[in-house]
Amino acid sequence: MTQKTIWTETFEVKTSETDFQRQWKPSGFFRTMQEVATHHSIHLGYDYHQMNAQGMAFLLSRLKIRFNRFPGPGEEIILETWPKGMQQKIFFMRDFLFRDLEGEPVASATSAWLLVDLNARRFLLPNVLKEKLPDNNGRFAMDETLEKIGIPDPMEERLVTKAVYSTVDMMGHVNNAQYVDWVTDSFSFETFQEKKLSWMQINYLQEVRPCEHVSVATAPCPEDDTTWVVQGSNLDTSAKAFEAQLGWS
Repeated sequence: MTQKTIWTETFEVKTSETDFQRQWKPSGFFRTMQEVATHHSIHLGYDYHQMNAQGMAFLLSRLKIRFNRFPGPGEEIILETWPKGMQQKIFFMRDFLFRDLEGEPVASATSAWLLVDLNARRFLLPNVLKEKLPDNNGRFAMDETLEKIGIPDPMEERLVTKAVYSTVDMMGHVNNAQYVDWVTDSFSFETFQEKKLSWMQINYLQEVRPCEHVSVATAPCPEDDTTWVVQGSNLDTSAKAFEAQLGWS
């Protein structure tokens, strides 16, 4: 079978993933990207179960997405994804491009993944893989680097939540898309009615385990009040769970 270095799937926006305005929730984009990236990884020879047996897994570390629009329930969307090489010698980069059936852009994203030793809970260098992932000659959907996010002071706590059954995935920790729900839940209904979410970056710092509690706090960026920062802090371990930044228009 010929190896597909660029993977394409067509899917329908689920009613259960749309919000009170009949728009696809940001977390729906993240869930779909995770699913489609997994399918491509399997095709490239990195099946989750086989890697798990070797004590390894790819974990999402950082992701930035820019939204052109938010599709409604039942709309068919085409998603392309592909690896695009390494960043800082440890991040496996992967891009995503969402389009509608007419070919118009819906959203674009770039992401950084770490290869992790599941037992030691530390990252592994790329040379442990049996084969290199294709880099697609640097093809990109979003030509932006994924940097650390600066945290303003002070921040206002907006939400305290807990890692319960529905938030934990097969890796035994809170799923990456759930963090996006926590980010969006920290803003009011009025914000979503009056403004449009233009983009979001989220950096995953420390996994959150079952029954752990997370405080979610927000603050506008001092130099630009259309850009907000969100931070999740693990109240049980005192670790920073995630940092996010998002832009409103």
